[in-house]
Formats: sequence, structure tokens, C-alpha cells
Amino acid sequence: VQLVESGGGLVEAGGSLRLSCAASGRTFSRTTMGWFRQAPGKVRDFVAAISWSGGTTRHADSVKGRFTISRDNAKNTVSLQMNSLKPEDTAVYYCAAQPGSSYIGPLTSEYGYWGQGTQVTVSS
Repeated sequence: VQLVESGGGLVEAGGSLRLSCAASGRTFSRTTMGWFRQAPGKVRDFVAAISWSGGTTRHADSVKGRFTISRDNAKNTVSLQMNSLKPEDTAVYYCAAQPGSSYIGPLTSEYGYWGQGTQVTVSS
């Protein structure tokens, strides 16, 4: 699976961004997808994940009510809608995938494929 993120950028606090991840390679529709982020000097943190059907999602407590993960299996994409952005959301955001997995959670070790990341910067 090859993953390419897009949609990052610079936004003021309170603003919105929509990240997208385009997947190619193995069957996307049977692939659990996730979003993680990593700020400078910090570990890579879980943001959200979605089941292959899109019927089950999980969001980190820090983004609940502000971020929403979704997917379009017909277009082989997964998105992260980010609203009410805060300066502490500043990080490189990574798309992750694990074909054939039912795991939807925060462990980076459960995801075998990663994108190159896209920078999100939120100014105060």
C-alpha cells in the first residue's frame, strides 16, 4: 500500500483544514486506516482511525468533537476534517494503513504502512 497525504498548511487558531490520504496498491476497501501526528521532539500520537467499512471510528480524546475521520472506498481515500484548530494541534500528520486488520486504535505497531506526512501549523 502506498499512501500520499495532502491538505496540510498554515491556519489561524479556530480555523479548519481537511487532510486527505490517497491510497494505492493493495485492496483499499479491506484496509483499516488511521491518522497520527508528531510534533517536534515528541512521540507519534494517535489521532483517529476508521474500519474498512467506515462503520466504526475512533478519535483521540484530545480531538473529539473537533476532528472527524472518514473514508471513500470508491476513491481510495481517507480524510481528516479538522475544525476549531488549536496551536497544540501543530504537528506533522501521518496517514497509516493495515490491510486485513480489524484493529482500530492507537498502537503505531499495528499499522504496517505509512505516508510521508503533511505539516499542519496552527498560529495563535
